[in-house]
Formats: sequence, structure tokens, C-alpha cells
Amino acid sequence: MEDSINIEEIITLVKKQEPERADVIEALQKCSGGKWTSKGYYQFINSKNANEPGAAWQIDESIVLEQENKGDIVLDILKDGRIGGIEFIDLIEN
Repeated sequence: MEDSINIEEIITLVKKQEPERADVIEALQKCSGGKWTSKGYYQFINSKNANEPGAAWQIDESIVLEQENKGDIVLDILKDGRIGGIEFIDLIEN
């Protein structure tokens, strides 16, 4: 597993599959400092006490992007518009 992910590849997927979501594209362009927190999850925002009052992680929606050869991914969008993390479905062990 690589240390980082290819954000540009994910931005390209959003442009193709969710072209009206300029907000998501902009949020992805601002992503930095992420790390793998599990085999299939790359996190940008600390999810400690997720969705609790005062926590940085307040989930608003999840967007599924389809990838034919690499498996689907899920973008977790927080209420303030930031990308909380990205789940790579095919990397998760069953």
C-alpha cells in the first residue's frame, strides 16, 4: 500500500461522475496531510468523537464513485464541506 493517494485521479472521477459538484472538486484540491487509518480508509480529518457536539468530524453525506478496475470509492463529505476521508472498498478485507 502506498503512503499517499492520487487525489488528481479522484478529482477526475468526480468531474466525470458528478460534474455539478464543483464544491467536492474544490474540497479535494484542498486536501492535505492525510493518512491511512485502516487497510481501506484514507483520512484527512480526525474522526475522534465523530458527529458529537464540538467534534471536527460532522458527516453530511457520502458520495460513491465507481471505478471499473480499481473498485468503488466513497468520499465522506463533512458539514463544513471538507473531505473527512476516502474509503477504498476493494482494499477492505472481508
